[in-house]
Amino acid sequence: MNRPIVDITETALRDGQQSLIATRMPISDMLPILDKMDQAGYHALEVWGGATFDSCIRYLNEDPWERLREIRKHVKNTKLQMLLRGQNILGYKNYADDVVETFVQKSLENGIDIIRMFDALNDTRNLETALAATKKYGGHAQMTISYTTSDFHTIPYYVKLAQDMAAMGADSICIKDMAGILTPQRAYDLVSELKASIFIPIEVHTHATSGIADMTYLKAIEAGADIIDTASSPFAGGTSQSATESMLVALNDLGYEVPVDPTLAAEIAEYFAPIRDRFRNEGGLNPKVMDVQPKSLRYQVPGGMLSNLLAQLKDAGQEDLYEQVLDEVPRVRADLGFPPLVTPLSQMVGTQALMNVMSGERYKLVPNEIKDYVRGLYGRPPVAIAPAMIKQIIGDEQPITTRPADDIAPQLPGFEAEIGDYAHSMEDILIYGLFPDQGRDFLGRREDKFYDVPVQNIQLSFAPEN
Repeated sequence: MNRPIVDITETALRDGQQSLIATRMPISDMLPILDKMDQAGYHALEVWGGATFDSCIRYLNEDPWERLREIRKHVKNTKLQMLLRGQNILGYKNYADDVVETFVQKSLENGIDIIRMFDALNDTRNLETALAATKKYGGHAQMTISYTTSDFHTIPYYVKLAQDMAAMGADSICIKDMAGILTPQRAYDLVSELKASIFIPIEVHTHATSGIADMTYLKAIEAGADIIDTASSPFAGGTSQSATESMLVALNDLGYEVPVDPTLAAEIAEYFAPIRDRFRNEGGLNPKVMDVQPKSLRYQVPGGMLSNLLAQLKDAGQEDLYEQVLDEVPRVRADLGFPPLVTPLSQMVGTQALMNVMSGERYKLVPNEIKDYVRGLYGRPPVAIAPAMIKQIIGDEQPITTRPADDIAPQLPGFEAEIGDYAHSMEDILIYGLFPDQGRDFLGRREDKFYDVPVQNIQLSFAPEN
């Protein structure tokens, strides 16, 4: 009797290290182990997207495109995967269609095979351009359910969403549980219904934040999930994913066939362990991110959002308000139509909750991003926002109902003109276009060794002649 097969996507090079060390792993730490990772039998290596692009140019002084090309040179047999925020690409706002299409094209040309695309609101209109470009240029388009809970977010809602995505042309579907709030039974029920109604692979992605990830994965696999996301153990647990080696042992013991070589998985973990220890010793791995946080099941808040809120309150000397802010988060989320708490909505909702508590008056202070969200500029809220709330936040303005990017003129020509001689390729132009300030500084330092040397005014005084 054939054993059921479960595939593994290894996340240590992207989400694992992003979740635990804020995406600070340089390419020099990755290169020595890539050949072994390529031989291990993973379904895919998640290596790019998310915060890696920003972190490369902001903190590591690396060209993110060159990082991808270097990884591709070493990984010849295993698919490379990236995370794309739909019309937001890798940023926090919508870009024009010409930018989205070109970014997808260049990502595939430089080595990506699978593009996991999601929209923070599950508004599939914001995935249309990325999907079309991925198909056009020969990539695998994995469309994503941003998982959350509310009275609105029922199993039938998610099944309908997945059916719509399959009809659009998705090659696979990912259930993306960014906060670690997908419970085991809910995972079983959701995957069961999806497998009964759509006929493309289902991948499940969760985080260990709340302490239930391993059980969630097991129940999802029992229901027929084809692929799960795990991280090599030194970069697993806490706000990251379940540990690859542990899941291999459990799944093999339960009678599943997992194509990953356990001996190589162990060797990969041995390689990453001292790198993890270095970050821990240097303070780059905050012990708090390893804490089990069952409260996330109540607040629906991703672990990274919890730590960010705590840091903001600490900077303001208001750490005693932490519980009040957490209590305010679900109320703000309800006011705003129950958006999933995933980037950028998690940051936006968290900031609004913080402002509501610290100001002592709800919505006395409203960030521009929240106003734009209510205006419809991020997409369609899962649940319609109450008219009174719309009026409180944007007055008599009327939210748009069209796809937000329909109102954005082509942007690439402007980006190219603005960055000028610092850019030598379309990849350079995209670095600048996505992150103008950090991109200009990165490209400027590359082109001019005196780019960021402060200008000094020197006054010379001469002694009078005798």
